[in-house]
Amino acid sequence: MMDWYAYEAQAQKKGYYNICGVDEAGRGPLAGPVFAAAVILPHGLVIEGLDDSKKISPQKREALFQVIQKEATAYSIAFATEQEIDEINILQATFLAMQRAVEGLDISVDYALVDGNRMPDLGAICGECIIKGDGKSASIAAASILAKVSRDRLMLEVDKLYPVYQFAKHKGYGTKLHKELLQVYGACPVHRKSFMRKILGDIYE
Repeated sequence: MMDWYAYEAQAQKKGYYNICGVDEAGRGPLAGPVFAAAVILPHGLVIEGLDDSKKISPQKREALFQVIQKEATAYSIAFATEQEIDEINILQATFLAMQRAVEGLDISVDYALVDGNRMPDLGAICGECIIKGDGKSASIAAASILAKVSRDRLMLEVDKLYPVYQFAKHKGYGTKLHKELLQVYGACPVHRKSFMRKILGDIYE
């Protein structure tokens, strides 16, 4: 069986104590914020069914969301708005959300395990990137679930504000349905303007 705490254990051997996992949700969608979460888990905690959020059903994610919030030593959820995405680009907005998530922890962190291949600027906090870390590290997997569920919940609220776009179905991702609705209705305030030119071209204003 895979050791879900191998990366955390390696960091502990280096002398670090408060190790958080960091992941994002929502880099790809055409609308809504990008979310990030940071999670510190008690070392060795077994959370039944924990995995990369993309491999888990929405119902299972919701259940795990509650467990993680209850069992985590500390957690923080943050986001960068669609306006910030347009102003500084999606990569930098993702880093900003991650920074906010780490800063929001009520425990001082000394090491961060970050999903992906690019490290955000976390100031004095040391850390490492882990490609596909949400399937390798318990704390990153937990962060992926908190970020994903939080963003999905927000998009369900957005759906109530702009029902014609059917955000409840696609959560803002560039599905065939979403693109077809954009062609009919154009963009709304929660759409990422910097993404719209690729979809709407000359008709985008």
